[in-house]
Amino acid sequence: MNTYPLPFVPGPVKVPRKILDAMNVDYPSADMESEFLRLYNQTETVLQQIYATKNRVAIQTGEGMLALWGALKSTLVAGDRVLALATGVFGYGIGEMAKSIGAEVEVYAAGYDETLSDWNAIEAALARFKPKMITAVHCETPSGTLNPLDEIGKLKVKYGVPLVYVDAVASAGGARLLTDEWGIDLCLGGSQKVLSAPPLAAFVTISDAAWKIIHQVDYAGYDALKPFAAAQETFYFPYTPNWHGVAALHAAAQMILEEGIENGFARHEAVADYCRRRLERIGLRLFTAKAAIHSPTVTAVYVPAGITWQELDARFRSRGLAVGGSYGPLYGKVFRLGHMGSQADPSLAEQALDVIEGCVKDLV
Repeated sequence: MNTYPLPFVPGPVKVPRKILDAMNVDYPSADMESEFLRLYNQTETVLQQIYATKNRVAIQTGEGMLALWGALKSTLVAGDRVLALATGVFGYGIGEMAKSIGAEVEVYAAGYDETLSDWNAIEAALARFKPKMITAVHCETPSGTLNPLDEIGKLKVKYGVPLVYVDAVASAGGARLLTDEWGIDLCLGGSQKVLSAPPLAAFVTISDAAWKIIHQVDYAGYDALKPFAAAQETFYFPYTPNWHGVAALHAAAQMILEEGIENGFARHEAVADYCRRRLERIGLRLFTAKAAIHSPTVTAVYVPAGITWQELDARFRSRGLAVGGSYGPLYGKVFRLGHMGSQADPSLAEQALDVIEGCVKDLV
């Protein structure tokens, strides 16, 4: 397997040595040792600070998609109504996931290069459709966009919507995320993005209202949230916990607090701004629409004319740079820079953009 001196993919990101060292221990059984439970509880506390929530956090063994599926299956039954606010691959995808478990789904559809803005139309959909759940994606990683979510909590209260579900896998720690203030009942995360740990942990913040519904639905499965309701109190987890993964997650979350959450936001914004400005100076076109909000953690760029994505990717990699392609209808049309977590680094960004400029100078 090749490794690249300039890792700039939008996750999993480069893992700092401090986080790797936290895993590099021959931990005993997490089922039996009280030290693991203390570490789990401490990790929950740190995640609550990053997510700006007082809600409990369930930490699961798996990567981010585990949290997305588990939260849906733990709170929905066939026939439940879901309003999916969709502005990209994951927003539309979450709607499809909900459909697959029998929910009646209405999609509020926007362009893949747009962000949520027409709150009057969203409000009208809520008033008419009366959903049990609103779903949204904070950072649409394939598009390089960041959806504003502060209006959702107000509309949730106004229309009595029981649940708000938000995918914050690619934003938490790198962009302002106010889980409780924004009325988010289920806020989903993964260890491999801004947190810069290996893809070993998925986690969900769970409001009191969500816990009530979780108990009513009573879903059983590897990704079920219900067993986590009493797991810490009884020290009985639904499967053997990944001590190494939780240790890495704890170290990663601690690094965010040590830097200072606000300082981390500023670092991500500065590196993202540098990347976007430099890309435009080079002559490349950003994918995000003019009126949309750029994500501070990932930038999407059109593949220039005259070359395929596969050819461009080969050029980058021959010079030591690894970036990401995109998904769904954006496949082959867009490539992405992952300036998130450990990769929100001014020096790395400068070197990466030097390579990009050298690789496209004959195309723009």
